Amino acid sequence: MLIDTSGLLCYHDRDQAEHELATRLLEQPSRKLLHNYVLVEFVALAGARTLPRKPALDFLNAVLKHPLVETVWVDERLHLEGIELLKRRMDKEYSLCDAVSFVVMERLRIKRAASFDQHFRQYGKFDVLP
Repeated sequence: MLIDTSGLLCYHDRDQAEHELATRLLEQPSRKLLHNYVLVEFVALAGARTLPRKPALDFLNAVLKHPLVETVWVDERLHLEGIELLKRRMDKEYSLCDAVSFVVMERLRIKRAASFDQHFRQYGKFDVLP
């Protein structure tokens, strides 16, 4: 399962309406994957929501060390594939982070995403949890 920024934020922030649901999803004993653009977007979103910075960064460090979470590091090729996907979907408001997620999921044949972002449903190729 790919963990999207929204799923990660809802898991981290107990004040989010979807916190309990995100906790149930992300604490399942199964393999999870994210990419470093999700981490970048998480830091920006946590800052925009005025969440305390140190706990947010400590949380990300714990995620990076978690034995069931694999991190894909975005290289130039993956970045450019994300941009190309955005160019093909000019009618959508996907972020580059979303586009990279879609490319990673297709490349690795991942079918499920933990996301509260409507863009994953809108893309239409994955099972979006919840």
